[in-house]
Amino acid sequence: MIEIDLRFKQLVQKMYPQGKLLRAWELKGGVSAQVTALEIERSGGQTEKLVVRQHGVVDLRHNPQIAAAEYKLLEILQTVGVPAPAPYYLDQSGEIFSTPYVVIEFIEGKTEFVPADLDNFIVQLAAQLSEIHRVDRAKMDLAFLPDIEKLVTGRLQARPARLDDSLAEGLIRDSLEAAWPPVQSNKSCLLHGDFWPGNILWQDERLAAVIDWEDAATGDPLADLANSRLEILWAFGVEALDNFTQYYKSITALDYTNLPYWDLGAALRPAHKIGEWAGDALTEKRMRERHKYFVTQAFEKLSV
Repeated sequence: MIEIDLRFKQLVQKMYPQGKLLRAWELKGGVSAQVTALEIERSGGQTEKLVVRQHGVVDLRHNPQIAAAEYKLLEILQTVGVPAPAPYYLDQSGEIFSTPYVVIEFIEGKTEFVPADLDNFIVQLAAQLSEIHRVDRAKMDLAFLPDIEKLVTGRLQARPARLDDSLAEGLIRDSLEAAWPPVQSNKSCLLHGDFWPGNILWQDERLAAVIDWEDAATGDPLADLANSRLEILWAFGVEALDNFTQYYKSITALDYTNLPYWDLGAALRPAHKIGEWAGDALTEKRMRERHKYFVTQAFEKLSV
């Protein structure tokens, strides 16, 4: 623990030579990165909070430049009105930490899983996702982000020797492999990649920020919508899923024909991981039941 504290002190000194680290604490909730909040004192006596994001081994293996990509994307997001943390510092030198990291704005707020007004909560989520998808790509150079269709293609090609048939992985893969990729009729856009309640900060029942952009990509907005649909279902149930989807559709003019394929793509993500994601047996049971519903409704729509 002393070594970690010393490294964060070194980081503060590197950013602000006259600054002082007052405290550091871990921010819970993420599984793909180590996230640490810092409270520092600047040379003039004012205090400031920052967040240090250190990406995990899996993310770095998939994209060694993930820290630089996240930093660059956060810079871009500041110019297009998306409520995301401002980036302050990128370090790829390995001098303090062995892996690259980014330092970003600390935004006051909290994640919410028991909203006082669920309907209003769902409307704000759907509206924010739609706003991300409507950002004018002409104002952004997003060539450094991966293409979501290619990412799913890679997942399908990496068929595991042992399938997680408790989540219908084999059935899902067989269906997607036979039809992938679906013909894209929607304009490619910026995708958050993991838009779920755990990546949204709230202040006084108002959406304050969208965080954790390391899974950002470009491609069909239905990919983002599908992932969010499953997450909303897991967190709040079928009625919330329907309300979220209906409101998003009411404000976003898209062709939704291929949504069932993207739903199935989203349903592949928890294969072999659902126990880890759930954290406890009761939550896992609920997630499995709702995942089954999600997969069933996708196949029913494909069969119509």
